[in-house]
Amino acid sequence: MNMSKSTCDTLQYIPSPAEVKELHSTSIANCVFNSFLSYTAIMFGIVTIHAIRKTSLPKPLKTLLLSLAASDLGVGLLVQPFYISLLVKWSQAADPGCAVYKVFITMMSLFSLSSFFGIVAISVDRFLAIHLHLRYQELVIHKRVVAVVISIWLLSAFLSIMPFWSPVEINSVIFTTVAACCFVSTAIVYIRIYLVVQRHKNQMETLQMQEVQRFASLRKSAIIVFYVYLVYLLCYLPQSILMALNANHEPSIAEKRFSLCSWTLIFLNSSLNPLIYCWKIRNIRHAIMDILGHFIRRQ
Repeated sequence: MNMSKSTCDTLQYIPSPAEVKELHSTSIANCVFNSFLSYTAIMFGIVTIHAIRKTSLPKPLKTLLLSLAASDLGVGLLVQPFYISLLVKWSQAADPGCAVYKVFITMMSLFSLSSFFGIVAISVDRFLAIHLHLRYQELVIHKRVVAVVISIWLLSAFLSIMPFWSPVEINSVIFTTVAACCFVSTAIVYIRIYLVVQRHKNQMETLQMQEVQRFASLRKSAIIVFYVYLVYLLCYLPQSILMALNANHEPSIAEKRFSLCSWTLIFLNSSLNPLIYCWKIRNIRHAIMDILGHFIRRQ
């Protein structure tokens, strides 16, 4: 019983029934935005998954992108409708209860963590592709990438349900440690990618045309993943800062209003990722255009 109470105490940024009247307009606005974003996340997610499957991308990259797209689809299909239902209840001054809040936080954590770990994995994959050259195909085989994807989802599920039995203090230490390790690792990866790119630019005259084209393709894919990583950080940064600020004090009404909006910004990430793929990856863009063209012709 104490464990449940301590877990619910960490949800202090959720509006209480007494605060619903002041947050009514914010709840309605976020409900409207999330209804639209849920639809776009689902539609974009389905089309993107189908497009990725049809493209001729390398199998390891395709598998990792499919996992990331599945995370985005899960947000639109499950998490956002759940959030919309909570917003409706809050606007009606109803308290869904601690158990419902914990299920919502668990679902949101599952897909958020799987997205984060997926982006880190793709970043590492692009670094290995640039750094290892021809040895990449020997070491990064499809079975190993599938094992990595399964591990990502299992780790995300474990970390998401851990608050149900683990004390809040331990959860905070574990989440902070994991996040710090991933951020540092990703930063190191992109620094190394930048250094390798600069070195290859200096050696470009001595490389064969085929190797130059291959390197240009790898560099482009690394830049695309970096865009996805930056958009993820921008969407999650406001909520992360808010949670850090609220760790030691009760949040104000303004902070709770900001929290409701920052969750919507988090969910926006699931609609933006497919747009980045379509904008930057030519194979996926052509596949999506073919899918939409086929759909229009059938209509």
